[in-house]
Amino acid sequence: MTLLGHDRYCDEITLQTDLLRAVTVGADLSARVPSCPEWTLSQLARHVGGAHRWVEAIVRTRAERDISEDQVPDAGGPAGDDPAALDAWLAGGAAKLVGALREAGPGAGVWSWGWERTTDFWARRMTHETVIHRADAALAAGVPFEVAPDVAADTIDELLQLVGFAAASGDPEAAELRGPGRTLHFHATDAPGGVDAEWLVEFGEEGFGWRRGHEKATVALRGPLADVLRVVYRRLPVDSDRVEVLGDTKLLDFWLERTSFG
Repeated sequence: MTLLGHDRYCDEITLQTDLLRAVTVGADLSARVPSCPEWTLSQLARHVGGAHRWVEAIVRTRAERDISEDQVPDAGGPAGDDPAALDAWLAGGAAKLVGALREAGPGAGVWSWGWERTTDFWARRMTHETVIHRADAALAAGVPFEVAPDVAADTIDELLQLVGFAAASGDPEAAELRGPGRTLHFHATDAPGGVDAEWLVEFGEEGFGWRRGHEKATVALRGPLADVLRVVYRRLPVDSDRVEVLGDTKLLDFWLERTSFG
């Protein structure tokens, strides 16, 4: 597993937010988001912008415990439905977050809900949070979704770490991912040289484990990297003609039902 680095994550938060804004500008903000049906496109954008501001407050104050969202100024976004105001608010939140992360620098101690209580956790988490919700927005707006291969691969890496963390923390659904003799293989068919984009997930008596690699498995998911990413994040159905599933589809469904993040 190769992390992208603090500066790159900061760059990606800005880039991914700009790409999200490009989707929302001119789109029907009242449209429902198929992959998050409880949200409209406007609510999705407010969720992302609110998350950026929440993490910015954690990083800026070097928080040692959780901060309630109602303590974060302007976390809900602008009043009314003015698209220009929403766009400016999204841009502003990302800029504040990136500014706080760059000022703090890598490795600075701050509260997080994850396995690492530093700015490194949040820079990576907010990159991938924005990537996945950009995929949601693209789906709602009916436009293509693309992402840099190394970012997509790192997003899948982080998901697998999130599942492991949830299982270790006692999450009952993640804890069900055990039992020997069952494996999953995620295989990106278009990864460029230098990007290792194959994963083997193994169930075991003590829970699941994973590593990068190409090995025969109980079930294999194959397709372009951006589409494999969307399937494992439940943003694209497994029966999509954009991907190929070989082997025990029920095992893949079992995995997906218990690994919902983002």
